[in-house]
Amino acid sequence: MRETNCGEIIFAKLMEDNMANLLKFLVVGLLAFNFPAAAQDYLGNYSSNRYAPNSSSNPYGAGSPYGSDSINNPYGQYGSQFSPDGVTNSYSNGGPKLYDQQGNYRGNLNSNQYDPNSVSNPYGKYGSPYSPDSINNPYGAGNPYAPDSPNNPYGTGLKMYGD
Repeated sequence: MRETNCGEIIFAKLMEDNMANLLKFLVVGLLAFNFPAAAQDYLGNYSSNRYAPNSSSNPYGAGSPYGSDSINNPYGQYGSQFSPDGVTNSYSNGGPKLYDQQGNYRGNLNSNQYDPNSVSNPYGKYGSPYSPDSINNPYGAGNPYAPDSPNNPYGTGLKMYGD
């Protein structure tokens, strides 16, 4: 029969407790980092191209006035002036989020002039005609010759995502 050392028992107990804590930490870490807090739905492209199927200007595509996720549907979540996510709601701090083809955020598509992230705020980063990140700047993100500009009638526009 082998004699057990008190130090071995304490060491084994510490290792058991640390492994359990490590396992808990890994499970919580995986849950926190692998699942986003809110999934975003792709709504199409904010574009003046009437022929692109994903364009918000195409009445037979993503810009249909009958589409449930269309910004042109006056009764839908993103087109209604009464919806908190509506692009025509002048009190909204939400609305579709705009991203260029490289994944850069270009602001919220709403008509609130006081929302700091709105493309309608003339003094904000995304609405000022002088900001390089604004779609209202013809020499910046709103350049009508840039392929991902919403002002290019032959371009792809900016991607719109809703919550």
